[in-house]
Amino acid sequence: MKFLIVGNGGREHALAWKIAQSPRVETVYVAPGNAGTAIDAINVPIEVTETAKLVKFAKENEIDITVVGPEVPLVAGLVDAMQDAGLKVFGPSKAAAELEGSKVFCKNLLHMADIPTAGYRTFRDAEDAARYIKDRYSEPNDPVHVVVKADGLAAGKGVIVCSTRSEALEAIDRIAHQREFGEAGKELIIEEKLIGQEASVLAITDGETIMTLPAAQDHKPAYDGDAGPNTGGMGAYCPTPIVDEAMMEKIEADVLVPIVHAMKRARRPFKGVLYAGLMLTSAGPKVLEFNVRFGDPECQPLLMRLKTDLVDVIEATIDGRLGELEPLQWDERPSICVVMASEGYPGDYEKGRVITGLDRAAELTDVKVFHAGTALKDGNVVNAGGRVLGVTAIGNSISGAKLQAYKAVKEIRWQGAWCRKDISDKALEHSN
Repeated sequence: MKFLIVGNGGREHALAWKIAQSPRVETVYVAPGNAGTAIDAINVPIEVTETAKLVKFAKENEIDITVVGPEVPLVAGLVDAMQDAGLKVFGPSKAAAELEGSKVFCKNLLHMADIPTAGYRTFRDAEDAARYIKDRYSEPNDPVHVVVKADGLAAGKGVIVCSTRSEALEAIDRIAHQREFGEAGKELIIEEKLIGQEASVLAITDGETIMTLPAAQDHKPAYDGDAGPNTGGMGAYCPTPIVDEAMMEKIEADVLVPIVHAMKRARRPFKGVLYAGLMLTSAGPKVLEFNVRFGDPECQPLLMRLKTDLVDVIEATIDGRLGELEPLQWDERPSICVVMASEGYPGDYEKGRVITGLDRAAELTDVKVFHAGTALKDGNVVNAGGRVLGVTAIGNSISGAKLQAYKAVKEIRWQGAWCRKDISDKALEHSN
């Protein structure tokens, strides 16, 4: 079989690496890919937004299955375009991808389906949103417990947690007036801040059967101890002990099954990866957001542990026969992914800095370095994005996996490289 992976991040490198392991696969192409996918697959110089070119490439090269990695082409309707051309493709339709493409659509659907989530209000007008805050909190430093969200896609950054009235008004200004998140700022949501631990529960569904994957825990804030601005994700580990078997059953019954039925009722049947971002509150799990694809960096530790042939799962999802498959097989050992980032991320950063030590890191046992924001320049691997590498390791325990991942991190160097030092520590705290 021939596969085409659309995207250029760590998630796409992990998908290409895992799919290439299948005995049924002859060739894996990645469009546009990065310096890592150039080693594990064949890069194709087509951007994720170039729908017509991607369809043309898939037809001309007799691609058996295309896997769409990131949210942008999913929301833009790449799956529909591929299907219209008679091609097999893994991922939700444009209509179904609105679950991630519009936070307003998602919140309204959650409300209608009676799926637990934070209380919220939506606003098209920034002045109305500001008035809503001012009416409830009179003093600038009044403590508030709200989250302000941009409606559309914002690369995981369009969520601002506010502790004071001034911060909430500033967040509204950043989203609606300064347009910090571009078109995503046309509409905004103000919702109650939920208290608890966050968890990521991903499931693969063909619209009928739901195959839940082991729970992972992402680390969104930039710095140790969950300090600093939100990012696309600074690391993840899997499985997380904060989601036990009883909690997982509750999440499946109260969140995953109802959302799949709600999408079907809305005439937007969902096929692909459903990612529930959850807050585990004292009142039970509540949905923070839904994504419509593998999380990045959750994908990396998940696929590191997956023993089942991913190609079989992808094909069964597309064909609507996921229910016929045996349960997924997993390596019992936990896995952790540490994201190494460019100096300045999640703000501005310089590109083109030469990365060294990748060969030494690759020699370590049970380690795989997944490339995200990398490129090849004059024969060297250089940084080309904010999140540059996802250093992923597997170990006999979470602490063992952490030790191995950070051992690999120490081997890798470029000017200004940094990472969080506490990825997976929440699991260790939970165990204690």
